Parts: sequence; structure tokens; C-alpha cells
Amino acid sequence: MKVLDFPLIKITIAFVLGIITGYYVNLSIATIAITLSISFSLFCGFYFWSLKQNNCIFLFGIFTSLLSFFIGALTLLSHTENLQKTNYTNCQIAFEKSQFVTLILREKLKGNDYNDRYVALVKTISGKTYDGKVIVNVAKDSSQNHLVIGNCIKVKTTLQRNKSSKNPSQFDYSQYLANKQIYAQIYCQKKEVFVSKTIRKDVWYYCAKLHSRIISNLEKSKFNKAEMNVALALILGQQQEISQDIIQDYQYSGATHILSVSGLHVGFIMLFITFILKLIPNTRKGSFFKLASILICLAGFAVISGLSPSVLRSVVMFSFIATGNHLLRNGNIYHTLFVSILLILLFEPYFLFDVGFQLSYLALFFILWLQPLLKNIYRPKNKLIVYIWDALTVSFAAQIGTLPLCLYYFHQFPGLFFVTNIIILPILSFIMIAGIIVMIIAVFTQPPIFLTIIFEKSIYLLNLMIHLVASLDSFVIRNISFNLYHLAAFSFLIIFTIIWMKQPDYNKLIYVGFSILLTQIAFIFMKVKTESERELIVYNERNNTLISERNGKNIVLYSRDSIINKKNNFKSVNSYLLGNSLTSGKTECLKNCLYFKNNRILIIDSSGIYPAKIQPDILILTQNARINLDRLFLEIHPKVIISDGSNSNSIQRIWKNSCIKKDIPFHATNEKGFYKL
Repeated sequence: MKVLDFPLIKITIAFVLGIITGYYVNLSIATIAITLSISFSLFCGFYFWSLKQNNCIFLFGIFTSLLSFFIGALTLLSHTENLQKTNYTNCQIAFEKSQFVTLILREKLKGNDYNDRYVALVKTISGKTYDGKVIVNVAKDSSQNHLVIGNCIKVKTTLQRNKSSKNPSQFDYSQYLANKQIYAQIYCQKKEVFVSKTIRKDVWYYCAKLHSRIISNLEKSKFNKAEMNVALALILGQQQEISQDIIQDYQYSGATHILSVSGLHVGFIMLFITFILKLIPNTRKGSFFKLASILICLAGFAVISGLSPSVLRSVVMFSFIATGNHLLRNGNIYHTLFVSILLILLFEPYFLFDVGFQLSYLALFFILWLQPLLKNIYRPKNKLIVYIWDALTVSFAAQIGTLPLCLYYFHQFPGLFFVTNIIILPILSFIMIAGIIVMIIAVFTQPPIFLTIIFEKSIYLLNLMIHLVASLDSFVIRNISFNLYHLAAFSFLIIFTIIWMKQPDYNKLIYVGFSILLTQIAFIFMKVKTESERELIVYNERNNTLISERNGKNIVLYSRDSIINKKNNFKSVNSYLLGNSLTSGKTECLKNCLYFKNNRILIIDSSGIYPAKIQPDILILTQNARINLDRLFLEIHPKVIISDGSNSNSIQRIWKNSCIKKDIPFHATNEKGFYKL
């Protein structure tokens, strides 16, 4: 039975396309509702017609997919919280003046050097009921932080919208938060926070209490802090306290997925439970008992791990797989996979744009689809070699399937990923089993010292092996320029090649050739595009002035004398180079005048000195330039004024008012982002 012959797979694909369309195309709920009503009417009409006329089945299938498409688009819009009237984004005054905001703490995030950070639910703003999620940043000081999940707090503050990326090709943190329905942040001091005596005791509160109890009992067992933080990430998905050095080791070795509780961990748990229940006979009652036990254990693990999105996705996915196995539908594993996607996206459509969701399902799909093909290449007889070969084929199948997406998001490739997976899988299996036992004991009491020591040393060994692989720095390929065109072309190439390898024939070979041609076109298109573009960019750099002038592949960076030799520290420039397939160019001292595309550009810094008798088209103000802009306008008449990130907010407000009086466009990079000419 072909995968696409299963109706729910077609419905899921149409539903996903509807979500994507709703995300990228600005459609109103009214428009979607009208088209959905028309699609539903046609669907019903062709359904009853197909009962009488067999030749209408094809049209019925088309309108079923169309109905699913519009349901997907409507599902996304209905889950977009800032479209709801009660969402706090509609309270404009809260973003302009300080208001009393009442919140309930929902989740603790990884803090930074300055703030403890939480996700909180807005309840009221100045006594009026609102809803929505915000990030609360509580400044750190010498006093202890007594805030817990479930606390109802009140603070007088101004909401601050999430800041979008200010430089080209950078990660858009604002969009990342918007996909999680978080549109603003709050910054406050501990003394400004009023904590209510009543605590909202929901499932999130009890999950947090459970975590605190586990951590407290592990600390009593003298668990080493560094290893305990990794253990909490492996078993509970809590990465807040892991050091940056350890995270970097896992990234460079290609083992980052281990630190995020996902399909790998839930799969281990499911296999372990299945192994324990193996003695129960496969009678009707016995099989049902096994299924119920697996589903209860998976649900319990989701609760213990804090109901994080990655765990919920994996638990739902493996629950469907377990149910499919119970119903003896092992041959329809792809169908089970797609049904789990449909169910998850029905409740959380924004999961589709989560990198973890995309990588989890891609990895599992390619393991199911490609691994059997790779496994048949070589059939060893020795059990040890069989294990190594199975680990290799699983690792390569997952890596091949996720390669285009990993290059697109992370722009690096760990060359020793297969070595990492062969080494860590045995010890990771032991860590998962031992860890679950230790964590369950820690829920009730202090774990036995000997068990804690075994668990701790196994994690130490895992970290050591990861560090040894990561230390082979030359095998990590970084700064790989890979854009959306490359992603599409490489994906088609991989898919068509695997289809041809499974059942080679001439027609499928043509598709492989077409995908190779498409890949070449993507590279040629980007090469032509890169070499034909000319642009000048004023970056948003705090306490610094940075301008790049690009002519095709040649780029010149202009910066101040004091940091002229530190171009490698310009992350904003590195992102720009990577996003445009460029290599670093020469760096020159910043000048007072630049010329670009018949535009005369004048730059004035803190000295306030500039050439006399010059009439610039563009004026760039930097380093809190000591000038009176109203007086300067009597001498020069620029078309645009640009203020970079090196200027203070107070002086920029004065400049902005002067520009408004003269009706001259004013572009502040710390407000609007980089300026491109």
C-alpha cells in the first residue's frame, strides 16, 4: 500500500499547507470563514453525488483537500492570540505609560547575568481583564529570589514590545517569541514586585514543585552540580543551568539533540517499558494492559518533565505508534506518524514553525524510510558489528534527512556525528534507564548514595566522550552559506535520489537528474545575484559605528580606528556575509565622506567636524555628534538623516523632532534596524 493512498495523509498535507499559507499570507478571519463555508458546501455536495456516481470520487478528493486546507488556515488564525480582542497587545496605553499589571508565573526560563526570567500570563492591566503571555525579567541583586511558579504578582511597569533583529541576516528573536504567542517583555526590580499570598495551583505549579523536590533530593545525595544539570536536561528537559562550555561541546560533536528531551528519549522509555512488559502474554487483555501501561508511563513522563512542547510532541507521536502496534498496524507506521502530526497541529498549529518539531519528525520519517535501505547494503553476522552497523545506518538516515534543514538554520555541520552516536548510544541507554529510576526515587526521598554515584559517573563519562569528539575542531565545518533556494533544491535531490534507489527505473532517474539541475540552478542563481548586487549598509552597533559598502562579491568595512583590527568580533557583519555567500573583505578607517550610487554621504561623529561647503544626499550621525541639527539645516539640505546605534536615546529624540519640523526622513537604527541603500 502506497503511503499517499491513505486519505488522512493527503488531508494532513493539505492541512499543513493551509497553516503555512495562513502564516505567510495576510488573510483575514472573515475571508477564511467565507472560503471555508464555500468549500464545506462543495464538499457536502460532492460527497452525496459520489455516493451515486463513482466517477465523482476524484473531485470529492480535491474538495476534501481544499476543505482541509482552509481548516488549517483558520486553525492558525484562531490560535494567533494577538488577533483576539482581549489580548494585551490591544491595550496601547500599557506600551506607552506605566500601568499596574497582574500576572501569574507559568514557567521559569534560563536566566542571564542580569535577570531571572519567567513566562507569565497577563490577567489584568489597570484593573481591566486582559490575557496573553509575556516574559518577565526580574533584576538580580544580593537578595534571594523567592518567586515560584504559580505566584500571582503585581507590578507597575511599561510593556516593551519584543525587539526584532537590527542587522541583516540575523536570527529574529522577536519572530521566534511571536511563534510562541509572546509579544512583549516586562523589566522590573524585586522590590517593585508585589507577590500575592494565594498561589494558582494548576498542573504547571505541581510540575514545578515536582522539579524542586527532585533537585532538592539530588543535592542532598551530594550529586555534582555540573553532572546534575546535564542529568536534569537529559531526563526532565531542564537546560536552564547547563554551562555554555558543555552546550558548545554537544553542538560541535553533533549531539545537541541529546540535551533536548524529544523523540530519542521518549523512544528509549517506550522500549524500556515494552521490554519490562515482555513477560505478559499477548492475549487480548494482556495486549490492552501493555498499551495502557505504556500510555500511562509516557503521560507520567510528560508531567515529570514539565509538559514542555518537545516532550508533548514526542509523547503524542509515540502514543500513536504504540496504539498502532496494539492494533497490529505496523505496516502503516507512516500513517500513524501523519495522524500524530495532524492531531498536534490541530491544537498547536504554531508548532509547525518550531525547529525542534521539524527536525524531530524529519529524523523519524527518514529513519523509517531510509534506514532499511542503508541497512541492506551490508549484512554483518557478528553481533557487535551488527550493533555498530545499525547505529551507523540510523545515524546516517536521520542526518541525511535533516541535513538541509540543519544547514539552513545553523550553518554548520559536525563531521563526526556518526562517531558521536556510536559512542554515546550504549551509555545513553544506561543513563536513561538509571536516570528514570533515580528521578522516580527522588520524587519521594533522597536516592541511595551508590545509585547516585553510578548515575553521576555515567554522565561524567558521557560529557568526557562528548568533549573528546568536540575537541577535534577541524571536523566541525562552520559558516556554511545555505539559503531557502539551496534548502528546496537539496531537499528535492535527497528525496528523489532515495525514491530512485528504492526502485530504480528510467522515469525516476529523470527526476534525479532534474533535481541535480535544480541544485545547480540554485547555486548559479545565488552566484549571479551576489555578483550583481551593490549596496551600502549602516549597521546597528552599540558604542560603535560600522558601515559596509558592497560591490558584487567585494565588500569594504568602515569602522573606527580603535577597533579597526577586530572585524572578527562583528557578529552583525558575519551574519550578513553568511547570508549573502560572501567572504570577509578589507577594513578601512571611517571617513567623513562616502560616495555610493551617485549619493554623497556625510558622516559626523562626536567631534562635530565636517568638511565645509558640502551638500550631502544622506547625513549619518554617530557617537553622539556635537551638533545643533536645526542650525546645520541652514547650511546643508540632506534628503535622509540616519542615526546609528552609537548615539544615546535622548539626543536621538532631539534630532527626530528637528527632522519632523523640516519634513526630512529620520532613520534610527536602534529603533528601525539597519539602513540599506
